[in-house]
Amino acid sequence: MSNILHILNGDATLGGFEQTGLEGNVMVWREALSEGPVSKNVSSADFWEKRSEFICKAFDETPEHYHDRMIVHLEKLNEPYHEINLWFEYDLHCQINLLGAMMLLEQQTNLSAPAIYLICPAEFPGIENFGGMGELNGGQLEYLYDTIRVQLGKYDFTLATQAWNLYVSHNAEALKVWLDETLFWGNLHQLKLAMQAHLKRLQVNENGLNYIHQKLLDIYKSGITNKHEIYSAFWQTEKIYGMGDSELDIYLSYLAHRGYILER
Repeated sequence: MSNILHILNGDATLGGFEQTGLEGNVMVWREALSEGPVSKNVSSADFWEKRSEFICKAFDETPEHYHDRMIVHLEKLNEPYHEINLWFEYDLHCQINLLGAMMLLEQQTNLSAPAIYLICPAEFPGIENFGGMGELNGGQLEYLYDTIRVQLGKYDFTLATQAWNLYVSHNAEALKVWLDETLFWGNLHQLKLAMQAHLKRLQVNENGLNYIHQKLLDIYKSGITNKHEIYSAFWQTEKIYGMGDSELDIYLSYLAHRGYILER
């Protein structure tokens, strides 16, 4: 068994990663913790039961498929690695998944054993409108590993725990205070922007709509009513959320249910 584990942010990165010469076992984090029920104890059976229920309902998944693609792989974290590398990006989707992975490691791993590193690119040299690590080949991923990889320390895990606890609390005021008062972000360089984006989801306007609902509604009202064109228009300005079609559909369905739009 290798002494190194790489946790990848999704299947899009796996193809490129398999082209690298990097040693180690691989675990793909196939979750979307930025949507649906979450709680403080990520290592509990109840946490993953609720996630399975949500994922199966929201994304037309089966419990067996979710179990095989996500739950089974969590067992890898019980193995005695000397080094764990977390490959996650800057957007809210990835940052919340990163927090979840860090909480799981902290709650069920002896952190004095493995060195834990983060590879978290917000851009890539020579690539305009960088869309994420799924665009990169093996050589480019090795470049990130060699140039931006940072070792996470005790402060980073303290900060991540604070962020996670605020995330699961759904308390906009407490999150705003924390964002205003936190002046040093350690090695979690992308966390502040992501949590600021999340704050905008917690705040609702007089119509009961949050920032994403209102943004999608404005796009719809501008005359863009085809779903895929709505996605594209949203992504042009809101890459920070890192949402795919299925996640945006949750918000569009809410707008349709409220009678704001006609779903197509």
